[in-house]
Amino acid sequence: MFAKTLLTWFDKYGRHDLPWQHPRTPYRVWLSEIMLQQTQVATVIPYFENFLSRFPDLDSLAKAELDDVLALWAGLGYYTRARNLHRTAKIRSEIHDGQLPDTLDELIALPGIGRSTAAAILSQAHDRPFAILDGNVKRTLSRYYGVEGWPGLPAVEKELWALSESLLPEKRNADYTQAIMDFGATLCTRSKPRCIECPFNKSCVAYITNRVSEFPKKKAGKKIPTRHTVMLVLMSQKNEVLLSRRPAKGVWSGMWSLPEVTRQDEAEPFVTMYSSNGGTGNIALPEFQHTFSHYHLMIKPYLWRELQAKHKIAESDDTRWLPLSEMPSVGLPAPVKKLLESLSNQDQKI
Repeated sequence: MFAKTLLTWFDKYGRHDLPWQHPRTPYRVWLSEIMLQQTQVATVIPYFENFLSRFPDLDSLAKAELDDVLALWAGLGYYTRARNLHRTAKIRSEIHDGQLPDTLDELIALPGIGRSTAAAILSQAHDRPFAILDGNVKRTLSRYYGVEGWPGLPAVEKELWALSESLLPEKRNADYTQAIMDFGATLCTRSKPRCIECPFNKSCVAYITNRVSEFPKKKAGKKIPTRHTVMLVLMSQKNEVLLSRRPAKGVWSGMWSLPEVTRQDEAEPFVTMYSSNGGTGNIALPEFQHTFSHYHLMIKPYLWRELQAKHKIAESDDTRWLPLSEMPSVGLPAPVKKLLESLSNQDQKI
């Protein structure tokens, strides 16, 4: 009954014109599911379309340089997703003729694909009966059944998986998977759910007991720490900026960014190593904050201008001078891009 009611709602109110629905190929569904992890549909759509126009299939993605992949991902966040996409494409292109597997275990074995993502691929691309359990489904089932406890706890998650599997329809699995995601994203939302319009409001435990705001249970509160860094904006006489590749592990891993130091007085070695003059430098720019899921980062930038760049001798695989006009080709972390754009908008000669 749940699936039938949900599909009836979906036929009338669900989303039927999403770009990855036409057609629902394994590659397109996989790409959309990875992009949609912790990201809303409205944000994903332009990224998906741009990515697909550049890499229309798994083989083209496998042959791409990682920098090109990250450049198209820039601004979408959680960059490990992009690196895992690239790794998976290479694995499948080299071993399996550019095709994604069609079994749950084989999909889960690939980088960045968990149980729910694998199930979403199989149900939507192959119309097979696999249950998903993303954030929207956890919220919907927690409210409908009145499931106590934070969904991140193993016992609670196990209960939710069992419920999700028990509700699968006999037919229209692809539509059902999209329907339950749409239902949580547009009706049974995190805040201000539209319970009056809900087709389940006569049987939803949370609504009947007037406890909608209590489900799903929240994780025990934990204060988000604040970290500090100093970013160096070194600009050459030819309007180039010095970029440094981030370490392989950690935030923005493997991406090009601005050099970072812990203190302002550590900046001079960078200027000396990468330029033949001191330029007009050490200009303090306004400090600003960038927030990650697990901490706040306070960024204090210092600007040097009119530097005479040293090329080749000082540059390496992890540092490079790049013209501002070519920045979109490598992609930049959102706060770095914002910082450089703000300097340009202020008509500073950089």
